[in-house]
Amino acid sequence: MFAVGSESGEQTNMGEDRRARATYVIGPDGSPLTLADLPAPGTTRWVIRRKAEVVAAVRGGLLSLEDACRRYTLTIEEFLGWQRAIERFGLAGLRATRVQQYRH
Repeated sequence: MFAVGSESGEQTNMGEDRRARATYVIGPDGSPLTLADLPAPGTTRWVIRRKAEVVAAVRGGLLSLEDACRRYTLTIEEFLGWQRAIERFGLAGLRATRVQQYRH
């Protein structure tokens, strides 16, 4: 579902392998999405596009769930709600004005 580009794993001083981390994912609009393209930390106005970008970044491994929640002061439940809304209803499920219509 998501295309991902990644860096190769590196070795630390102690010989431990570091996990390969995605350098980009394909965003909700089909274009490459990097950490620099994500909403600014501390964003408080969440439009559909921004929510979808954060979900795509986490799904693709660009950002961990914990990092996303910390960066954007989200609860895990809030993030998972965005993810479920996209899975069930597509991007339209993220519309704040239609939340009651999509809940069951």
